[in-house]
Amino acid sequence: MTATRVPGVPVIEDGVLISTNPATGDEAGRVPAASDLDVNAAVEKARDAALWWQRLGYDGRKERLLRWRSLIVRRIEELAQLTSLETGKPDADATVEAVAAIEHLDWAAHHAKRVLGPRKTRTRLLVAEHSGHLEYQPYGVVGVIGPWNYPIVTPVGPISGALAAGNAVVFKPSEYTPIVGQWLVDTFAEVVPEKPVLQAVHGLGDVGAALCRSGADKMAFTGSTATAKKVMAACAENLVPVVIEAGGKDAMIVDADADIAAAAEAAVWGGMTNAGQTCIGIERVYAVAPVYDQLVKEIVAKAGKLRTGEEIGPITMPRQIDIIREHIDDALAKGGKAVLGGSDAVRPPYVSPTVLVDVPADSTEIRDETFGPTLTITKVADADEAVRLANDTKYGLGGAVFGKKNAIRIARRLRSGMVAVNSTLTFVGMGNLPFGGVGDSGFGRIHGEDGLREFARPKAITVRRGRSLLPSTTFERTPAQVAQIVKAVRLLYGRRS
Repeated sequence: MTATRVPGVPVIEDGVLISTNPATGDEAGRVPAASDLDVNAAVEKARDAALWWQRLGYDGRKERLLRWRSLIVRRIEELAQLTSLETGKPDADATVEAVAAIEHLDWAAHHAKRVLGPRKTRTRLLVAEHSGHLEYQPYGVVGVIGPWNYPIVTPVGPISGALAAGNAVVFKPSEYTPIVGQWLVDTFAEVVPEKPVLQAVHGLGDVGAALCRSGADKMAFTGSTATAKKVMAACAENLVPVVIEAGGKDAMIVDADADIAAAAEAAVWGGMTNAGQTCIGIERVYAVAPVYDQLVKEIVAKAGKLRTGEEIGPITMPRQIDIIREHIDDALAKGGKAVLGGSDAVRPPYVSPTVLVDVPADSTEIRDETFGPTLTITKVADADEAVRLANDTKYGLGGAVFGKKNAIRIARRLRSGMVAVNSTLTFVGMGNLPFGGVGDSGFGRIHGEDGLREFARPKAITVRRGRSLLPSTTFERTPAQVAQIVKAVRLLYGRRS
């Protein structure tokens, strides 16, 4: 390894992207860096491959996707170890991530035909001479730009949806995790060797920009809100539609009748798993006054048992450490108190679990995404105040509610795409539920039926099956027939209900 290479920071040397472990600096692997011409060539290959892939039909694609699923299952330890090497996350975390990806791949393969296949629709009375038909046709080539924090499950979501819908995919993994991305592409090629239906292009941000401008028919992006805006701007040049899954500042609400031990356990898991580098991670906790003290006590006790370097891995992207430090320092400078960790918790490449209380609402630790193993716990008078504060954010990705009597009602009031009741993060593991957010957390959905439909165009077809009793779309209609149409409309729709 060269003396100037920083652990975890991707570098390109002699046209090769080199990936290293953020904690040890050990090399995880090397892949060729793509040029703009390489990206364009990949999209053209994908366009030809897509035609072959579409001709297989839903059943043919399902059989091959399930073969890929089974291969991943057989080699899950290999994938987990590679992910741990490249990101620094514990093997157990990488294994659980792979399991979630397998679930989404399985669901998309099994349900694409039912969700997207041709169907006949109910005919409206005014056009009873026509039958209606609906089907969903693939876009052709879908570009996927993946993140580094969950390099398996996050890209497999849109990749599996796009493939099941009949598209070919060109995948740009994060430059921090290119080796995991290439593993996914290589294993798919083992079960689908005929055509390059799934390809990878590697490099820094310029490669992602080139993919947005390459002629791909749709883009799916996961990453920061700032980068999402750049992706949208590049795609807007050619009116390429996008699915955006951006940042989050998710909140947990703990009501008076909550199971406090369970809430504390979930808060620690939701806030500290993957060293807090989770877009749907819990960063803010709002607890009603009667349970606040006990909740703080139990969260501190549970988080304090986590071992940095074991359950808490390194911060994968080194520059994120500065953001985490700045947020902690800002919270403390504005009157917040560290009941666990604090400024001294930041010891690159690690950040130890940190729990903050009495943090003012205008601090960056409350307002902006921290993406580290930190939690703020705020005392509130009641659930109404908790909801108001939880919704006081530009983000709206996920969230959690702990309670009994009113928990679901509280969950419905949160401005977010997803909420877990009496658990946390669980919606990401359910392949039949849509995943995505609102506001600065993005738009569009992956996973579930909505996720499948993101990667196919709805195609409406009408078929005449008889003569028109109320002809309207012809120059040969008569005044009497127009009068009959008006009479029919009044009869059908003139009532108040």
